Amino acid sequence: MADEITNDDNEKRANSRKVREGIAVSTKMDKTVVVAVVDRVRHRRYQKTMQRTKRLYAHDETNDVREGDRVRVAETRRLSKNKRWRIVEVLERAR
Repeated sequence: MADEITNDDNEKRANSRKVREGIAVSTKMDKTVVVAVVDRVRHRRYQKTMQRTKRLYAHDETNDVREGDRVRVAETRRLSKNKRWRIVEVLERAR
């Protein structure tokens, strides 16, 4: 019974990590990529759709991401002062 509870907890925790898609805007750092994530939200009062851009610092162990690539990033433990995301996969290469 204790093993079942532990398994459920691990599965829940693994799925609770946030996943985002964005465009790599800077690859000048070693093993770090800056990813711009665009989020579309509706204004509370005026109901107008707005675009909000967040710049996330993501860990790229192999340094294979280039500027302009569409990437998927996942939330992870704190890796440096600003870096809290890691590259999961490259969805589309820049042309």
